[in-house]
Amino acid sequence: MAEKRDYYEVLGVSKDASADEIKKAYRKLAKMYHPDMHPGDAECEEKFKEANEAYEVLSDEDKRSKYDKYGHAAFDPASGGGGSGFGGFGGFGGFEGSFDFGDIFSSIFGGGSRGSSHRANMPEDGEDLLSSVTITFEEAAEGCKKEVSYARIESCPDCSGSGAAKGSKPESCPQCKGRGFTTVQQQTMFGYSQSQRPCANCRGTGKIVKNPCSNCNGKGRIKVKKKLEVNIPAGIDNGQRVILRGQGSAGRNGGDNGDLIIEVLVRPHDIFVRDGNNLYLEVSLTFAEAALGAEIDIPLLGGRTTKFSIPEGTQTGTRFTVKGEGVTDLNTVRRRSKGDLIFTVVVETPTKLNAEQKKLLEQFAESRGEGKGERKGFFRKIFGK
Repeated sequence: MAEKRDYYEVLGVSKDASADEIKKAYRKLAKMYHPDMHPGDAECEEKFKEANEAYEVLSDEDKRSKYDKYGHAAFDPASGGGGSGFGGFGGFGGFEGSFDFGDIFSSIFGGGSRGSSHRANMPEDGEDLLSSVTITFEEAAEGCKKEVSYARIESCPDCSGSGAAKGSKPESCPQCKGRGFTTVQQQTMFGYSQSQRPCANCRGTGKIVKNPCSNCNGKGRIKVKKKLEVNIPAGIDNGQRVILRGQGSAGRNGGDNGDLIIEVLVRPHDIFVRDGNNLYLEVSLTFAEAALGAEIDIPLLGGRTTKFSIPEGTQTGTRFTVKGEGVTDLNTVRRRSKGDLIFTVVVETPTKLNAEQKKLLEQFAESRGEGKGERKGFFRKIFGK
């Protein structure tokens, strides 16, 4: 006969494990190797029996104490341990006694009369609902109010959610006696096992509606169209969401309502591009403005403008910053902290010059030594020609 493994090793716990740790480890193994989960698998059957045996000893303080002192010999009559077999496994592999698997497997597989009865009438939260709203770029930056239309499930006002017509009320289900579940007994290789299933007659509610409400057809709930005015906070970005607590579908049996989740879609702007709380913009300068410097109007959100001094000699690609003219930080709305407006200069090359303008530019180029000869000198530096 093969030597028995250490019980602590079987359950995968340390020798100083608490009772809760031992119970948790056993439940995990029992669920993993239960014969009903692996019909005909001899290895799983053996591991299941081994875990049962280990748990029967280690879950009992007196037996665990004896096992810690004497090991397996504590329960072997031939070794003088005085044991009388395992008293906790009725009908399992020759063990005698009245070990109740109902409690342990009700928590593992969801059975048990108390648990199922509780589930039939326990509070159930309502569903969250998703809607969307489209706003302009400016509305996202400054904040706005929008009306949102959606449909949610509510308790029927005609029957107050009971599903029964006025003057009547639901009755206890005769098949499950109001518990919401029925008990099914099955025979396995280890004996009989019991499990609970939702009652098919009342669909797990424990109640039967003989005279249904005409408004909700006995369901106790109806779909209602709603309209809400929603505050869209300043600084919200495309794809972000606003959550309205409790505005989703109604809960059951006193459960909380779900939430209404509104996804915000922001239309792109004609000239501004957003990155975080900063705004980016391209500003065109004439050749003269870039060369001589100029004071120009910079567009801002909301149709406003601000004056900005461009220094002389500004090149294409140069960036300038207008502080505090970006988008409000969504997380600091009270302090109204804002990003910046960053604009990039693009110098326009003059086109369609008349003869006089061309002559003036040629004179300007010659005065700076930018004639054709200088261009050849540039290529000689680069290519050696």
